[in-house]
Parts: sequence; C-alpha cells; structure tokens
Amino acid sequence: MDSITPLVLLDDIVLRDEERQPCEIWTRVMGYHRPVASFNRGKQGEYHERTYFLEGGASTCCITRSGD
Repeated sequence: MDSITPLVLLDDIVLRDEERQPCEIWTRVMGYHRPVASFNRGKQGEYHERTYFLEGGASTCCITRSGD
C-alpha cells in the first residue's frame, strides 16, 4: 500500500535512431485535413513558407474607416 512508483522523466529516456519513427504532420486544406507528405513538391514548399500568427495579437490593432 505504501509502495511508490517512480516517475520516468523525459531526460531519462534515450532512443536509438532505429527505435525512432517519423512524425506525420497533417494540415487543413480547403476544409479538410491531409498529410503534408502527400503534397507535391510545390505544395510542400508553400506549406513550409507559411507564417503563423496569434489570434489574440490580431485584435490589438486599430481599424479605421475612411471618411470618419
């Protein structure tokens, strides 16, 4: 009842290259999700050139209407 199970820290885990597997990355395209690996070379290039923004940061800018 008093036994304590030791926690495994991420620093304690060491994987050899043959134990690793590639991570599959999916992205949303035109309303549905597709794996990036299935894109052609040009589309993969476009994916890597994307810039990301924080939605909260976009609300801090001022929007002015012309004529006001």
